Amino acid sequence: MLTIRFDQLGLQPGDRVLDVGAGFGRHVFECARRGADVVALDYAADEVVETRATLGGMVDAGEIDIERVAGILRGDATRLPFATGSFDVVITSEVLEHIQDDVAAIAEMVRVLKPGGTFAATVPSWLPETINWKLSDEYHAPKSPGGHVRIYAATELAAKLRSAGLDVDGRHRAHALHSPYWWLKCAVGPTNDDHPLVTRYREFLEWDIAAQPTITRVADRALSPVMGKSVVFYASKPADVPEATVSQ
Repeated sequence: MLTIRFDQLGLQPGDRVLDVGAGFGRHVFECARRGADVVALDYAADEVVETRATLGGMVDAGEIDIERVAGILRGDATRLPFATGSFDVVITSEVLEHIQDDVAAIAEMVRVLKPGGTFAATVPSWLPETINWKLSDEYHAPKSPGGHVRIYAATELAAKLRSAGLDVDGRHRAHALHSPYWWLKCAVGPTNDDHPLVTRYREFLEWDIAAQPTITRVADRALSPVMGKSVVFYASKPADVPEATVSQ
């Protein structure tokens, strides 16, 4: 399930891509399929292991070329282990809401992005996320270790991206059909995965992701501007950024 629209990302074959907080690698897999040279970074060791295993399986199956996998490593988004201007594209999906110092993390992502490069970030949308927080204290920090530490207003994230030196080029919301699932989970308890309502809705989402029927695709597109679970920002780094500014 992809949150970023790749036709808006401007990804080209041969681009060097960094996915910060890659999780189990859903976006980095698509980048590799499209011919990009990918680096996946995550703070969670188990997700790094899973991403390595999945990418290895894709290489073995001939879905991607091993040359497309430039690195899969564990790291801290606020201290990226890469040289300034190393990547043509940087993406981060459902990560910034977990990081206390999100400004430092954004600054690092912008630092490693080449002048003229493109950037995409997704975070939970304000309204669905606010409902989750109101329904359950166990959904977010501090009761949920490693959980969400803030609720973003779209204007807040846009301002932080601009302050870091990016030009914000567009945004949209996604995954309207996933918002009710999280509302159900929060209502019955975020760890109560066996509740019948949660189980049935999860089965529906799994079917929807696999089958992608037209009726749910249309419904999701229609409802996402109002109740999409995620908001996606697309931005670019000005091509004429002075080197002294880039390397700060």
